[in-house]
Amino acid sequence: MIPALKLHPMRKRPTVSQRRGPQGKVATRHSSGSEGSHPRARNAPKGQVAATRAEQAAEAPTGVTATARLAGWKRCLDIICIALSLPLVLPLMVLVLLWIKLVSRGPGLLRQMRIGRHGKPFVLYKFRSMRLNSSTQLHEAYVRGLVEADRPLVKLELVCDSRLIAGGCMLRAAGLDELPQLWNILRGEMSLVGPRPERPELVEKLEKMIPYYRERENIPPGLTGWAQIRYPYGATMEDSRAKLEFDLYYLQNLSIVLDIRIILRTLRIVLFGMERQIR
Repeated sequence: MIPALKLHPMRKRPTVSQRRGPQGKVATRHSSGSEGSHPRARNAPKGQVAATRAEQAAEAPTGVTATARLAGWKRCLDIICIALSLPLVLPLMVLVLLWIKLVSRGPGLLRQMRIGRHGKPFVLYKFRSMRLNSSTQLHEAYVRGLVEADRPLVKLELVCDSRLIAGGCMLRAAGLDELPQLWNILRGEMSLVGPRPERPELVEKLEKMIPYYRERENIPPGLTGWAQIRYPYGATMEDSRAKLEFDLYYLQNLSIVLDIRIILRTLRIVLFGMERQIR
């Protein structure tokens, strides 16, 4: 049995102000840093301090220091895991695609815009599990009803969403609809382990309401992650704040051991229906 990792209190971090770079990347400036911490700023006249700080922000990678330069082992782990699983996953993907084409009209793949590392948008691929032109009103009414009744948020597809194609509930429950994201991982847009990739409009909303929300973009989004295996499904603002805690914990404790534990835990949840454990 894999030992559960405890969520420790977040380390105190300096105030962060962010600015957009020319290519849409987020540059971060820490206000608590000393003026002479950069080699070029030592013994510099006061008039050059602002220029030195701007230079630091441009040169320094964004966000948490430990993830400034993404470790090479993470990319290697992604490639090795995909290569080892390909003989099993590839035939399974073909079967899923054939099933979708058999039971419903329309394309087998969906393309959705998501926000990746450093705020760069990318196209995420998924198997289509809903009928074409399905309305989102049913899902919105369902979530609103649970929130108003103060009941636990349960994924609509797990209670037989009428918009799903035949077998769509099983595809989503087992995570089979997300298998095409392996292509995103091979392209370097995602990783096996990382924060959940979110829609641009949702990121824009949450970053205004939750401090440090965009810190989660310092590494590529993941097919699975610490927040995904430790926190149940939820769609409220409080859920987003709680998940951010888990994402920031992952960033601060990034290691190959933690990634392997998350991957193994994900397999146990998918294959044996294990519950996600909070803290």
